[in-house]
Amino acid sequence: MEVSWLRVLLDNISSYLSISSMDTLYSNPGHKYYTRGEDIAKLLQPVLENLVGSDASPSELLNNGFEELSQYIDELREQFQSWEPLSSRIFYVLQIESLATKLRESSLEVFQLLKHCEQHLPADLVSPSFEDCIELVKLVGRDEVSYTIDLALIDQKEDNGPTSEVLVKIAESVGLRSNQEILIEGVVLASLKENAELTENNTEAEFIEGLISLITHMHDHLTNIKQSQLGCSVPVPPDFRCPLSLELMTDPVIVTSGQTYERAFIEKWFDMGLMVCPKTRQPLTQTSLTPNFIVKAFISNWCESNNVNLPDPLELVQSSQPFPLLVEPASDDDDDECDSQPLSLVDESERGSSSSPMKIGGNGRTESLDATKCKKLRQVLSRSVSAPGIVFELDSKTERNTPPPAPAPPAPADTSVSQARVETVRRLPSARHFHHPGIIPATIRETGSSSSIESEVKKLIEDLKSSSLEAQREATARIRILSRNSTDNRIVIARCGAIDSLVNLLYSTDERIQADAVTCLLNLSINDNNKSVIADSGAIEPLIHVLRTGNLEAKENSAATLFSLSVIEENKTKIGEAGAIEPLVELLGNGSLRGKKDAATALFNLSIHHENKAKVIEAGAVRYLVELMDPAAGMVEKAVVVLANLATVKEGKVAIGEEGGIPVLVEVVELGSARGKENATAALLQLSMHSQRFCNSIIREGAIPPLVALTKSGTARAKEKAHNLLKYFKSQKQGQRRG
Repeated sequence: MEVSWLRVLLDNISSYLSISSMDTLYSNPGHKYYTRGEDIAKLLQPVLENLVGSDASPSELLNNGFEELSQYIDELREQFQSWEPLSSRIFYVLQIESLATKLRESSLEVFQLLKHCEQHLPADLVSPSFEDCIELVKLVGRDEVSYTIDLALIDQKEDNGPTSEVLVKIAESVGLRSNQEILIEGVVLASLKENAELTENNTEAEFIEGLISLITHMHDHLTNIKQSQLGCSVPVPPDFRCPLSLELMTDPVIVTSGQTYERAFIEKWFDMGLMVCPKTRQPLTQTSLTPNFIVKAFISNWCESNNVNLPDPLELVQSSQPFPLLVEPASDDDDDECDSQPLSLVDESERGSSSSPMKIGGNGRTESLDATKCKKLRQVLSRSVSAPGIVFELDSKTERNTPPPAPAPPAPADTSVSQARVETVRRLPSARHFHHPGIIPATIRETGSSSSIESEVKKLIEDLKSSSLEAQREATARIRILSRNSTDNRIVIARCGAIDSLVNLLYSTDERIQADAVTCLLNLSINDNNKSVIADSGAIEPLIHVLRTGNLEAKENSAATLFSLSVIEENKTKIGEAGAIEPLVELLGNGSLRGKKDAATALFNLSIHHENKAKVIEAGAVRYLVELMDPAAGMVEKAVVVLANLATVKEGKVAIGEEGGIPVLVEVVELGSARGKENATAALLQLSMHSQRFCNSIIREGAIPPLVALTKSGTARAKEKAHNLLKYFKSQKQGQRRG
């Protein structure tokens, strides 16, 4: 039976379901589309698993359906994993929505094809029936924000501004819940419009201009709401309110575009790497701030005349939401709702009440979704598949934005399938303008052409060498911003010779300088050529110095930089011999969650090199890794993949057994993600073959049932390992009988 596409589809479904544990998924503007894809995937999974285990031979038409469905679900997974905060939420959601719609339609076609040939399949192949599956897929929500946006743009062309209800609906659909997010979206769209105009793509430019107008309406609407919430007996003059915080300004300052902002909030904006005026959206050449004493005096007089107290901007900035949301989450108590209610840009008093869940049909009409059908969908899904485990992510960072290339744990055998590019939503700006849809180009965030950047970098390098701590602080902070997101800037900075000076500053006694210097090197190391330059400049020992003595942020970024450098094979040896493993293990055991993740990722990569395995074990990493196998720690995948590496040597097997690793590994085989099950099974196989005592312990922990299940539904490599482990159990049992 030819099942290659069927197996690929099953693997892709497992990969898709595993991203439910991503830390960033619930803040992703397309999260509700993930949930809908998850519902469909959980309906498909048991059906496809039964097909693989049967003697049925799918037709060419059905195989084509599996292929198309596999590509759609994989493309959707890639989109969720590639989300960047500084990208256009509108374009991202439109792209996600297009793929989710195609996934829905493709799954319907597959179930229709299966229903058509149902009489040729074993009677007990699937439960529920294909007819039930078709009806349940039809129940999955399919509201289309693209339809709402189209109507709003048409209204704008006819000089009928969008209503507050339409603005709220669009904002909710694309995740624009705060003033900050709305302003960032405007900046991104202005950049995309400029790109379209440069390439003389007038259709794109016109479409984006309409979106910018919608965003402006949203900002105005939010400003009006905030005005009513300020609690002043008289309206606050617009010029007295910060465009970022929408609050009365206490310390107004002027940026180089001539606009005035509250100091604390514009500094926070710059700290995000946004070198652009929030209001005018024009690039800023520098971050210098000039106090606006005139506006400050006017505000002071106005407050005195109207008996108004000024807010404390530092309290707002230092709160859990630096740019406070002007919205409240809607009630989520109704258990019959299929989709959770989104946040709103309007007061509760402006909401229309509705007792039943709603969905939006493809024609834009609102339809009631029967609560009984929702419950039926939930019941079927809960029977179909167990909760996915924790996904493995090599999430080292470039300022926590762009991960460096990383060797993944061993991949399943049958996944070398070409990744078809699914066409994007109509009218999306073409891919030649950006890698992720709508990410703010580096020239806007970091300003200037290549030649101007080079001139600036050369001046900054002189400041790095200065005896003035203030000059060094400003220079490292600026290079950190320049290197954060721009590939071109990383090349220019390295070419100008900044790396040697940054390496020297790793020994700085000033915490801020040291932390910024190590973060600059982390950012620069994303470029493959820079990896060698950084290592050859003697950075490894200074990085270890930071790992031992730096503050929390510096230690985290030092670990991430060592991981990035260890991608080059020869650096694995150098890093291990230089003494990095012991402080990495210390960070693994006693660091912050982010530090532990960075340390685990670095140790994984270093432990690929055989000589480093013993050093990792001797440093006591196994005890910490076993502790981190607790799902509450949020690091199961990272811990299990390192343990699988260490289990390939005798010392590792002994340490895992003695530190209580067997029960938690068995638990991952039963409850973990596809990748986690694969790595845990590999580790258990190594332990069993090492010691009869370990083998018996694994069996007593109840490993056999989940291993049997894994032989039927795991990845190709997991199936192989599970089969070999069960075979070994059997041979040991037979040997004991003969003895």
